[in-house]
Amino acid sequence: MLKLGIMVSGGGTNLQAIIDKIDSGYLEGCSIATVVSSRQGAYALERARKHNIPAVCISKKCFASVEEYDKALIEHFKSYDVDLVVLAGFLSMLGKTFVDTYRNRIINVHPSLIPSFCGKGYYGITPHQKALEYGVKVTGATVHFVDFKYDSGPIILQKAIEVMDDDTPESLQLRVMQQAEWELLPEAIKLFKEKRLVIEGRRVRIT
Repeated sequence: MLKLGIMVSGGGTNLQAIIDKIDSGYLEGCSIATVVSSRQGAYALERARKHNIPAVCISKKCFASVEEYDKALIEHFKSYDVDLVVLAGFLSMLGKTFVDTYRNRIINVHPSLIPSFCGKGYYGITPHQKALEYGVKVTGATVHFVDFKYDSGPIILQKAIEVMDDDTPESLQLRVMQQAEWELLPEAIKLFKEKRLVIEGRRVRIT
């Protein structure tokens, strides 16, 4: 059984997509061991509890240093024997100690085709606003391994979504979530579970 530790900051729509894929049998052999939110009021915590998944808020603001924050996260995930950490709309930067502890076992979903519209400050509606301002014809989502910088780890999967002439940031955000993020993140988890991801420098080969 692959035990997942899901990290969230908001509504938890990507968390729900993972829950649904587990329930449908697509993610056979996977379970969500725990959900950790960076914000106390995040609706994702309620989603988790509705499915009897242990859920807790561990906020960086409650710790004197990043090192102490990392230590608390590591202790929590180890207590649940987490195999893979999944950032599903998680907005806090993880520290070096945490990333080292779970090296090549942390994945993130980002709402753009990295390296476009990514990095510090590019979260929520912002990547979609910037995509429309720039006038791109396609945008999309990316799932990647996590390293020590924002949105910079080796790319696992990407999916392009066409930008429509009448799109608003909100309509584009919804379509990217529904047609890309909610598909790619469970697919990446499945590939990890099947041990089909081979990291070769900046490239991830799917076997």
